[in-house]
Amino acid sequence: MDVSEAVATRHSTRAFLDTPVSDDTIRELLEKASRAPSGGNVQPWRIFVINGATMERFRAFLAARTDPEELDYDIYPKSLMEPYRSSRYKLGEDMYALLGIPRDDKARRLAWFAENLKFFGAPAGMFCFIDRRMGRPQWSDLGMVLQTFMLLAREVGLDTCAQESWSLRPASVTEFVGAGEELMLFCGMAIGYRDPDHPVNRLVSDREPLSVWAKFV
Repeated sequence: MDVSEAVATRHSTRAFLDTPVSDDTIRELLEKASRAPSGGNVQPWRIFVINGATMERFRAFLAARTDPEELDYDIYPKSLMEPYRSSRYKLGEDMYALLGIPRDDKARRLAWFAENLKFFGAPAGMFCFIDRRMGRPQWSDLGMVLQTFMLLAREVGLDTCAQESWSLRPASVTEFVGAGEELMLFCGMAIGYRDPDHPVNRLVSDREPLSVWAKFV
């Protein structure tokens, strides 16, 4: 698989098979992904992997913690402006249409959103943390290492879903993985093999035309 194919076939997978993924495979992918660009070579990412039996323990641990937690950052601006708001709204409506969940069925929509905090059934997952003292430029390093990991995962036939929704549970995740107080949870990532029969995995998000966001000066 070349890079272009990996980019074209990487999608946010939201339903996984229970096929196991070995720690050795994830370890190899992480080692390769660490070659992603990093300003000043500070390599600010700190990764915690949960897999197999640990994943089951984590799901049980999280299910017992239902109180809201203090957030470290907002995933989106509080008043998301256009055209970004419409892009986000359309993605959600396209997804719920594939799932057959109408707009007025709030209970089913909330139930589906809760699947985020189960890694969508993936057998493995990881959490990406950053030192709280780092600045915005180092956050971009996180994105680059995560994208590199996701493309490498496609090379070996794995699927992923990067999940900023885990920022809703920073205290629980930090406690479970034993991260230091100096670390801040940025996101999680589901890792596994996509369920080819689940309708949600037919979702392909739109992209703006090049003319909208690029200018050749």
